[in-house]
Amino acid sequence: MKISLSTFVYFRYPLIESIKRTALYGYDAVEIWGGRPHAYAEDMSTKKIQEVRSVINQLGIGISCFIPAQFRYPTNLASQDPEIRQKSIDYIKRSIDVAAELGAPFVSLCSGYSTYGQSLDDAWMAMMDSLGTLLEHSAGMPLKLVLEPGNRYETDLVVTVDDAIKAVNAFDSRIGILPDTGHLFVNKESLSDVVEKMQGYITHYHIDDNMGITDDHMVPGQGKMSYDIFLQKLKQCQYQGYLAVELGFQYTVDPDIAVKQSADYLRALQNRS
Repeated sequence: MKISLSTFVYFRYPLIESIKRTALYGYDAVEIWGGRPHAYAEDMSTKKIQEVRSVINQLGIGISCFIPAQFRYPTNLASQDPEIRQKSIDYIKRSIDVAAELGAPFVSLCSGYSTYGQSLDDAWMAMMDSLGTLLEHSAGMPLKLVLEPGNRYETDLVVTVDDAIKAVNAFDSRIGILPDTGHLFVNKESLSDVVEKMQGYITHYHIDDNMGITDDHMVPGQGKMSYDIFLQKLKQCQYQGYLAVELGFQYTVDPDIAVKQSADYLRALQNRS
């Protein structure tokens, strides 16, 4: 298994600098955050995309995924407001285009959430319609869409991995699933059971830690989660993809320490498991 890093933790740094530091601390790939100041779709000119690709090629690292800015803000694929939902779809479409031009293999999608006066059934139907539209848009592109289950503080639609399975099965599994260990822990889902559930599905993993109460996106190994059996299960199931570290806003002032600690912890854990 390979490790990658979401550039979000370098929120105060330009994208190019965050990619350089990701390579410096031994990650195999970078996970490009699609928000400002990194790769917000509206800002990504052909020149900027070429610059990013050039730096990645020079450093000899890969891209594990593209993450449009979408949890909580500024999109809601399940919105009952037609204009908001359409603008959300349009934004994700542009993000998918940017991801394809960068050479990202995956684009992560969030389900959105119901709003006041909207039934869960109505929100689910709106979400599914949006996902179908995005799937049509990405058809023929050299990437896959992956749906990320949230947690109960972020969404009331695709919260658990079982929710994600229900959604992707409706599309004959043409959309994959992106389990986040922090979300799983907050939701009280078994990490090792999730690995087994993912067999047969397109899968990409986010790795972060917390204390089991809120989704803190802590350095792996510094919360209450245990990764040993999880990693053993991944090896048993012959998972060949990335473990993408996704660190929280609390590290953005001085990210290098947390970035290095995360890489060192995962490397050591893989060596002994």
